[in-house]
Amino acid sequence: MEISLLTLALVAGVIVLAYRYYTKNNFYFADKPIPSLKPEFPFGNQNALMFKKVTIFEHFRNLYNAFPTAKIYGMFNVRQPVYVVRDPELIKQITVKDFDHFADHATTGLEDSSSDVLFANSLVSLRGQKWRDMRATLSPAFTGSKMRIMFELIAECGQSMVEHFRAEEAKVKSSGSGLQLEMKDVMSRFGNDVIGTAAFGIKVDSFRNPENEFITMARSIMNLQSVVKMVKMMGFALFPKLMARLKIDFLTKAEDQFFRQTIKETMRIREEKGIFRPDMIELLMQAKKGSLKHQQEGDDKKSAIGGATATEEGFATVEESQIGRRAHDRAWTDSELIAQAFIFFFAGYETVSWSMSFALYELAIAEDIQRKLREEIDETEASLADGEVIGYEKLQSMRYMDMVVSETLRKWPFATVLNRECIQDYQYDDGSGNKFTIEKGSLLLMPFIGMHFDEKYYSEPERFDPERFNEQNRKNIQSGTYLPFGIGPRNCIGSRFALMEVKVVLYYLLKHFRVTPCAKTQIPLKFKKSASQLATEQGIWLEFSSRTAT
Repeated sequence: MEISLLTLALVAGVIVLAYRYYTKNNFYFADKPIPSLKPEFPFGNQNALMFKKVTIFEHFRNLYNAFPTAKIYGMFNVRQPVYVVRDPELIKQITVKDFDHFADHATTGLEDSSSDVLFANSLVSLRGQKWRDMRATLSPAFTGSKMRIMFELIAECGQSMVEHFRAEEAKVKSSGSGLQLEMKDVMSRFGNDVIGTAAFGIKVDSFRNPENEFITMARSIMNLQSVVKMVKMMGFALFPKLMARLKIDFLTKAEDQFFRQTIKETMRIREEKGIFRPDMIELLMQAKKGSLKHQQEGDDKKSAIGGATATEEGFATVEESQIGRRAHDRAWTDSELIAQAFIFFFAGYETVSWSMSFALYELAIAEDIQRKLREEIDETEASLADGEVIGYEKLQSMRYMDMVVSETLRKWPFATVLNRECIQDYQYDDGSGNKFTIEKGSLLLMPFIGMHFDEKYYSEPERFDPERFNEQNRKNIQSGTYLPFGIGPRNCIGSRFALMEVKVVLYYLLKHFRVTPCAKTQIPLKFKKSASQLATEQGIWLEFSSRTAT
């Protein structure tokens, strides 16, 4: 079979055009006074992660360490030029002082303002004025006063978990073995119950009914072992504009309908029967009516760039900016409000369950730290009146508890990296004569996990040491080097809720149990090399034994 010269010429032409398209930006950083990584086929500087040669933690630490003396450098995400920012002062400049130039998150393919997709309408994906209005709408729902109201719901979940553990321990004692549990599974169940009761107004019990509809749907959404889910996630990460054009939703139709119908039905019943419950559904109903407003709360005031100024606030708590405190007159649809409850579930389910798992792991292998925290818990219990149970203020006043949680978030930050998109040309000037323009549409990455492990900011960073965050040492932590909940106006709106949840778990479990390693415990923890999912190689197995018989 003969191949004509015309066919050969067409094939060669297509190959040349494809090559030129793919390599068009290879020299993007050549005229800029900053170092840059050389892109490699096919994923630019993401090959190691995409081909499962490194873990997610390792990848972003490697990016941070690529040019140790640079404040900012260039890399490539497939063929897209990306600025990597690794200097804390420059990070503050970009995310706080010059926020108006970098107000949006990176394009995900879910930003269509006319879309009815839940992800597209969530606070994480919204952009421009619509994001500002939604942030201002939701911000009053996450103040300290609202956390006090929600605290009892979270505490009930903690007490229920302890009762279940006691019952399970009694069953295994007869066989002479201890109660051994895999933390990520256990904490996902607890997190599911918390979100069910606090966000959706549904009381679920994922310990005694492990196959309830709520956790089944949660597992379905988070199942990144699913080929379809994994392909979608890769598509949104690497080819967001293409995904937007194809109008692809991350959720299946069944998953989408479950959340919509659950929330709509709950809202309908409450409106008809005048039911009040201190949870996220109630706050969203208030937001729809325009009655959810900020209150003047002295104990909620903190620095805009991190670090607590009052004992009542955890060190990791981030404060709302003036953008979140402004008034607006935008009316929201049910779909837009439902999207916020959904993203609260999506963001909180994985992140908080990992944080709780990591904290318990560190406490199990460091008995001296666990003992000190148990002593503080016992002292707190002793300070309560007869019949009194721990409340929000008491939990927040536990200083060593906050030190343990703060160190957990330093060593094991779930996010690992922040991103921003430049929405208007920005003139960069490092003050030493290096100037250039960061063009509108440019993507910036800030792999803050690198700073969390940089010896310049934290001595012996691989060591779990809560004393970094004691009253004296926390003053020495450089601003902008501790970012577990982000920074600036687009920081994590739910930091108070997340911290409260982690502290409730530690309080109730250590009040009743000692936590120790067992034969299944992997020390040190090792992670699977995956581009789409954070997962340990062998799980996080720990053993629980009752401190008392009561």
